[in-house]
Amino acid sequence: MSEICPICGLPKELCVCDKLATEGKEIKIRTEKRRYGKVVTVISGFDSSVDINGIAKDLKKFCAAGGTAKKDTVELQGDHKEKAKKKLEEMGFQVEIE
Repeated sequence: MSEICPICGLPKELCVCDKLATEGKEIKIRTEKRRYGKVVTVISGFDSSVDINGIAKDLKKFCAAGGTAKKDTVELQGDHKEKAKKKLEEMGFQVEIE
């Protein structure tokens, strides 16, 4: 017997939680200058139901950069606005660059 999703109550094969989490809200990408002139790409606007650590891990791997996940934001070391936008759109998010 297949596992049941604790959020939507459907079998894992039919689970729509990930699709629902990516719809609606728009993800915003911006860059900030930090200490010593270092640039950081900040990606914010994630819903609390998404796996922020998993998304951060995928983005860090795709952009070949270090970074972290904090609350509802992901921070990547360096200017990776275009790469991050491309990857997030592949994941199904609506993205806006500020």
